[in-house]
Amino acid sequence: MSSVRVHRVVEGPAAGPVVVFSNSIGSDHRMWEPQVAPLTERGFRVVRYDTRGHGSSPVPPGPYDLADLGGDVLGLLDDLGVERAHFVGLSLGGMTGMWLGAHAAELLSSLTLCCTSALLGPPEMWADRARLVRAEGTGAVAEASVGRWVTPGYAQAHPDQIAYLREMVAGQPDEGYAGCCEVIERMDLTGDLPKISVPTLVIAGADDPSTPAEPHGRVIADGIPGARLEVVASAAHLGSYEQPDEFTRLILERITEDQ
Repeated sequence: MSSVRVHRVVEGPAAGPVVVFSNSIGSDHRMWEPQVAPLTERGFRVVRYDTRGHGSSPVPPGPYDLADLGGDVLGLLDDLGVERAHFVGLSLGGMTGMWLGAHAAELLSSLTLCCTSALLGPPEMWADRARLVRAEGTGAVAEASVGRWVTPGYAQAHPDQIAYLREMVAGQPDEGYAGCCEVIERMDLTGDLPKISVPTLVIAGADDPSTPAEPHGRVIADGIPGARLEVVASAAHLGSYEQPDEFTRLILERITEDQ
């Protein structure tokens, strides 16, 4: 495991409880913009970061694995002098959160795992996508990615947001995106789920074509002792962006539950 110093944006009161947000593959810290004000207004210190290979974070030589992505978060917390944090991750970010829950539970106050999976096959799909991006760039997957991120109704009603999200995907570094595809290709967290003792909420989108609640969210919620599953209506894979009010309500409920 070798960590890199990831790009981070820190907002909110310096003394507030820390909430770390981790992005999906193909996005960056901007995907969590809808959650910032509601949390900082409640006194939380919000830390958004770009997963390695994404946004303004370094693109180190591959291959990467989930331990590398988790190690980057450990380095981030150490950099910031944070002893314990709530962790919220979506898709790849949720996978990183599960790794942290299994390997660094002492640093976590809670886990919120959004639209994610403990085993997301088939592996060859991710290998093919990595090859495509290396050959043609992230622009080649931007339209299909956003098609999975939001429902058709949202896309029709918010053309400016769709353009913004497509540009976000197309702007990610090709090698970083491909390297993270290979992380998911090799990932299998199913055996780690029973080891996670951190208070955990699993949130799924009712219309998520990538990681539907059944089976993906259900497997995680059933596998982590004490976890519960919430399914949000009219939400596809980037549910926190499409249905920000409901996702934020659930996140706030989880992170304030033990205060």
